[in-house]
Amino acid sequence: MPSAQFTSLYDNATLGRIERMRLLPRRRLTNRSRGEHLAGKGGASTEFNDYRDYAAGDDMRYVDWNIFSRLNRPYIKLYRHEEEMHVVVMIDASASMRFGTKLERARQLAGAFAIMGMMNLEKVSLYAAQDRETAPKILPPCTGRMSLKRVLDFLEDLPAGRDYPIEQAVDAVLNQHRGRGIAIVLSDFLTFGDVDRSFNRLFSAGLEPFAVQILSPEELQPDVTGDVRFVDVETSYTLDVSSAGDLLGLYHEHLTGLQDRLGTVCRQRGGRFLSINAADPIETVLFDTLRRKGWVQ
Repeated sequence: MPSAQFTSLYDNATLGRIERMRLLPRRRLTNRSRGEHLAGKGGASTEFNDYRDYAAGDDMRYVDWNIFSRLNRPYIKLYRHEEEMHVVVMIDASASMRFGTKLERARQLAGAFAIMGMMNLEKVSLYAAQDRETAPKILPPCTGRMSLKRVLDFLEDLPAGRDYPIEQAVDAVLNQHRGRGIAIVLSDFLTFGDVDRSFNRLFSAGLEPFAVQILSPEELQPDVTGDVRFVDVETSYTLDVSSAGDLLGLYHEHLTGLQDRLGTVCRQRGGRFLSINAADPIETVLFDTLRRKGWVQ
């Protein structure tokens, strides 16, 4: 009999693969506390903390050979360390993310990044920005395998909200967050606001920006002709356009310019930027795209 599905976000095989992955920050800004990340190995002190699955490249000295002899599967022993990296995951859950499967993909990526951090004993916080009239929904810092269900439950029940520009969401999160590490921002970044300022604030707070732009196939390759009325799903603002097909070249030019700008802003602050198609399978994004780009291993 097949095992029951642990979460609606991924099948069990995908979840198992995520648990064996790691985040690869560039700067590795950390807090003086505990965590596996900076040491780059399983243990450097005598205080045992937890186990995780062995991953290629791990130091073989920290394999628990007693468990291996019983289960015929390698596990790495994790220890408390002097330094820790805080992983902050920000999810744009505004109304625009409801279009297509953008929010679904954002929830899956948020869960994956959180699991990678927690399974390597980093502190992980999640923030979901749904409505500018209310503070972001928060999952306080958590770590380790025991927090896995809390994170998945938080994301599974996360609906889209209303109007919340991503730059305002970043400000709201930084007004509450304390701790150095990395900030993963999952959004379509379709905003009129100043994202440069947002990434400046993340950088100044000691957070390395990882920005993932999630766009639907219709946003990447619009199929419009004739006279069209566009309606902003967050503000209800309308725009009437004649001969919309003639403007597609201008649209693609603007989109490319936005992506180039986001990439430049992130790189200048020691971070990373990636734009993905929401229609791409989550397995392709996690196990192919992010690995090839050097975000994870």
